Amino acid sequence: MEAKIGKMFESVSSFFGGGDQIPWCDRDVIVGCEREVAEASGGTSEERKNESIMRLSWALVHSRQSEDINRGIAMLEASLTNTRTPLQQREKLYLLAVGYYRNAEYVRSRQLLEKCLQIAPDWRQASALKKTVEDQIAKDGVIGIGIAATAVGLIAAGIAAAASRR
Repeated sequence: MEAKIGKMFESVSSFFGGGDQIPWCDRDVIVGCEREVAEASGGTSEERKNESIMRLSWALVHSRQSEDINRGIAMLEASLTNTRTPLQQREKLYLLAVGYYRNAEYVRSRQLLEKCLQIAPDWRQASALKKTVEDQIAKDGVIGIGIAATAVGLIAAGIAAAASRR
């Protein structure tokens, strides 16, 4: 009996808490990446500079701070036009999808993941995130329906209470 109750609480908490496997990035990693970009901008090769910017973008969209995530999204969107290979485009689109997912912009995230999967249909990482995004969209829909039903129920109860007092 106790095991069943434990599973029920675990199920409810995973429903409301989410369960994605996307890693988080700490502020000290972001600072290190920012330092690396500054050093790479000081006359080294363009390739090293671009790699440093990609690492910083990765760190930013994996941050817990929305300002960092937004900064990472802006950097990736700005650099998307300078993408030379399909592999680079795939990576940038995926990181953008992570950023939008972290910002709870699930529809935009799904659109970007679909573009990733057009470039690399067998990419498991993008497929897994797409499933997580679609699960989140469905969960938000269920929660929205529950909130709407509760509101309708409260209004109906209020009307019934008002009518019974007359």
